[in-house]
Amino acid sequence: MTTPTPTALAGYEEVAAESPGRVVPLLEALSRVPPDAVPLPGGGRTAERFGTLSRIAAIDLTAARVLEPHLDALAILAEAGLPHPATGTTWGVFAAEAPGTVLEAVRSADGWTLDGVKPWCSLGGRLTHGLVTASVADERRMFAVDLRQDAVTAEPAAWVARGLAEVESGPLRFENAAAEPVGAAGWYLDRPGFRWGGIGVAACWWGGCLPLFRALTKRAAAPGNPLLAARVGELYRALESGRLQLEHAAGLIDAGAGGDDAAALAHTVRGTVADAVVLTLAAARDLLGPAALAFDEAHARRAADLELYVSQYHRGRDDESLAKRLAQLDARSVWW
Repeated sequence: MTTPTPTALAGYEEVAAESPGRVVPLLEALSRVPPDAVPLPGGGRTAERFGTLSRIAAIDLTAARVLEPHLDALAILAEAGLPHPATGTTWGVFAAEAPGTVLEAVRSADGWTLDGVKPWCSLGGRLTHGLVTASVADERRMFAVDLRQDAVTAEPAAWVARGLAEVESGPLRFENAAAEPVGAAGWYLDRPGFRWGGIGVAACWWGGCLPLFRALTKRAAAPGNPLLAARVGELYRALESGRLQLEHAAGLIDAGAGGDDAAALAHTVRGTVADAVVLTLAAARDLLGPAALAFDEAHARRAADLELYVSQYHRGRDDESLAKRLAQLDARSVWW
C-alpha cells in the first residue's frame, strides 16, 4: 500500500501518539481535519486511503477506531451525491440492529423524523453527527442526523471493555428527531461502497498488528531459538498476504468493482486480514509471554484493543456468504 506524506492529518497523528487511547483529544483533533484530507474510495487513490488508515492504527488503535467511521461517513455522503460536511463536525455510522430495539423514520410535510432506539452507536454521545439506518415500511433507509439536537439522547451504556475502553458503544434514543435522507430505501446496503468501507476496517486491523510484529521480530533476532524465528516467519507470510490483498483490493475498487465481485473481494480481504490478526495476537502471547501483558502498558492496551476491534469480523458467517457469492460469479472470475 502507498503511505502518503503526512499533511492534513499530521495534527491528528500527533495527538494519537501523545494521547493513546484517549477519545476527547482525538475528537478535538478530528474536528480540525478538512473533509478532503483523505482520498475517497474509488477515485484512483484508494491505496493511499487504506495506507492512511493502517498508519493511524499502527500509532494507536483508538485513533483508528475514531477516524475510520468518520471517513466512512464522508465517503457515504459523497457516494450519495451530497456535499462534504463542514470542517468542525465529527461523524459516525450507525447501522447495527438488535432484538428489542426499533428505529422508525416518518415523513411529514415538514420533512423526515426518527423515533425509537438505535443500538451500538459508538461515541454517539460525543460526536456531532451520525449516519443512521431506520425502518421505512419494510425497508431500511439511511439518514443524516445532527446528534446535538435535544431530540437525541445517549442512553447509559454498560461498557466494560478493556480494549478500546473509551470508544463506548451504547444506544441512542430518538424522539421526533429531525433527519435528512441519504440515498433511497435499501441503497445503503446495495451500494458498492458498503463493501469498500468494510475493507477500510480491515486496513485498520492490519496496521494495528505492526507494532506487535516489530516486537516479535526484535525478539526473534536473538540467536539460539529457531522455533521462535520460524513462528515469526510464518506470521510475516500471513501479514504480507493481508497487505497484498489490501493493495489488490484498492486497485479493483479504483477500477469500479461492484456487485458480487465487490462482496467476494470484501469477504476475502477481511477474512485474510482477520486470520493474520489472530496469528499475531497468538504469537505475541506465546512468544512475548505474560510479562508483556502484565508490565508493558502500551503492549497490553494494543493487544486488548486489537482483540476487540477484530471481533467485528463475522467468522464463519462471512465465509458462508463468500461461498454463496462465488456461485454467482462468472467462472472466469474464480480459478477455473
